[in-house]
This record gives sequence, C-alpha cells and structure tokens, in this order.
Amino acid sequence: GVRLNGWFVPYSGAETTLLWFHGNAGNISHRLENIKLLHNKVQINVFIFDYRGYGRSEGRVSEEGTYRDGEAALKYLRNREEIDPRRIVFFGRSLGAAVAADLATREECLALILETPFVSIREMAKAAFPFLPIGPLLRTRYDVAEKIKKVKAPILVLHGDKDEVVPFEQGKRVFETAPQPKEFYAIRGAHHNDTYIVGGDAYFAALKDFIDRAAR
Repeated sequence: GVRLNGWFVPYSGAETTLLWFHGNAGNISHRLENIKLLHNKVQINVFIFDYRGYGRSEGRVSEEGTYRDGEAALKYLRNREEIDPRRIVFFGRSLGAAVAADLATREECLALILETPFVSIREMAKAAFPFLPIGPLLRTRYDVAEKIKKVKAPILVLHGDKDEVVPFEQGKRVFETAPQPKEFYAIRGAHHNDTYIVGGDAYFAALKDFIDRAAR
C-alpha cells in the first residue's frame, strides 16, 4: 500500500466534516490559512490529505492513483469514531474537483462542492493550445462534466470570474451538466487561487448556508 499524509482539524461540537481534495499546485501545508478560515467561519471539521506523490505522501502521481487516494481518505474518515459517516461533504478545488466528483459517483456524501472545476483535461488542453490536435494524445482524462451527471448529492459549483488558469466558462459548463439540486456561486473579481480571499465573508457564508441546508 501507499502511505498518505493528511491532517484532521476538528471543530468543537461540529456534526459535519469536510473532506478536502486540493488542487495540483503545492501540498496540504500550502492551505493552512485557507483551512483556518474555513474551519472557523463554516464551523466544520476539516480533513485534508495529499494524494500520492504530493507533499509527504508516498508513491507516484497518476489519475487512477488520485481516485484510489480519495477512496482511502473517505474510508479513514468513516472509521473515526467521532465522525458521522452520513454528514461528510466532499470539497474539491481545481484538480481536486475532478477527484471529488469521481468519488461522489461511487460513494454517498452529504453534498458535493466543486470550486474552480474544469470540464476535462482535454477541454483544458484545447483552451490552452487551440491550434494543436492535442486531445487524442492526452493520457489523463479527469472528465468532470461527464462524471458529475451521475452524482445524486446536492451540488454547489463556485468559480472566480477572473480565473486565469481554468476559464470561468468551464465552471459554468460543469454546472450546466450537473443534475439537480444544484447551485452556482460566482466570485466576482477572484482569480484561480484567491477565491476565499476575494470572496471574503460572503464566500464563507455561502458555503455554510449550502452545507447547513444540505444537512437538514
């Protein structure tokens, strides 16, 4: 097996837990400030982990590997005595949105939150290199828009309208493909990595409101 590194941050009295799937850049140590704000303002337990090949986790990076790591993280959470397995929210950002969406097609969750999601790696390549026949050459798929069709949990998609990495339109396309119940939250003026900073209190209030309603 592959040993993964993760952090569990409990919130006193919280009944709901956020399982966080991070993006491609960096590792869990780069999300400290974001975790702190999310934990305090949404008042929720947070569990974040590094996929194989990231940070202090063992192994080599692969698409299938990230999916297996998502399964392992969920299993770990469900096995913790203080965690209610019926109140786990999947939260995926960027690449993590693809991993979270994949897991949500196979495992129950209270809700699925996707922040700055892309349609697929193929669509990202087409956006970056419109004049190259790059699609057929891609080894990784990460087809978020296709997988989200199978999700049965409530879905929230968030995207910064100034995102310079994943075009805002891709987040809208993921949302349009998603089944009901679903909500879209545009973060005005936010780029790819500053959503929670630019969004401020209104951003965290939107997350808390969505999760609270899903838990009713």
